[in-house]
Amino acid sequence: MKGTLLITGVGQRIGWHLAGHLQAQGYQIIGTYRTRRDSLKRLEDQGVILIRCDFNQAEQVDALIADVQQRAPMLRGIIHNASDWLPDGSADQAVSRLHAMMQVHVAVPYQLNLAFEEQLLASDTTADIIHITDYVAEKGSRKHIAYAASKAALANMTLSFAQRLAPRVKVNSIAPALILFNDQDTEEYKVKARAKSLMNKEAGVAEMLQSVEYILNSGYITGRTLAVDGGRHLV
Repeated sequence: MKGTLLITGVGQRIGWHLAGHLQAQGYQIIGTYRTRRDSLKRLEDQGVILIRCDFNQAEQVDALIADVQQRAPMLRGIIHNASDWLPDGSADQAVSRLHAMMQVHVAVPYQLNLAFEEQLLASDTTADIIHITDYVAEKGSRKHIAYAASKAALANMTLSFAQRLAPRVKVNSIAPALILFNDQDTEEYKVKARAKSLMNKEAGVAEMLQSVEYILNSGYITGRTLAVDGGRHLV
């Protein structure tokens, strides 16, 4: 076995694919989810260990930490994939939305990185922390200011933890743009979204799987952000 990886937010989309793919690659995956979905049964059948955890509930985060520490005295890595995407809303909603975004994208990853520092440093090979950020961390967003700010904070945390944990733990970010459309997305929206990048297409989940594997297989890269955006910054 290649070691144990903790992946947050494996209930659907990229997190679900990452958990199944890396489990098949020989890692033992511990995955967190907030909402029980039928798709999780497939991960369980593969041997993925699933732990329900709502990051907005402090007692559940504490329970997650205790559970993982008991199960895994050594961690090969943590992939912070759990995410929420809320518009800022009205003036009355905006501050609460900011707190919600910061909790999921900053406070809990910060807490988990500190809580599992001993387990990461105990890994028998170089360990990894990977923060899944977003293209908007650099560009900003008119309608999702809180979301963009929280992802920018997560990206900045990459720099600090890379310094703190080197050389035993590499800490990097992956900043995707358009990876997968949602089922409810209209064709009009898809055309508009694809046109925002030079590649003019939906990347597909394989791009994220390859990006994660690239970082995990590197023995040298740390404190960096890997952009998976199809050249969107040049449009």
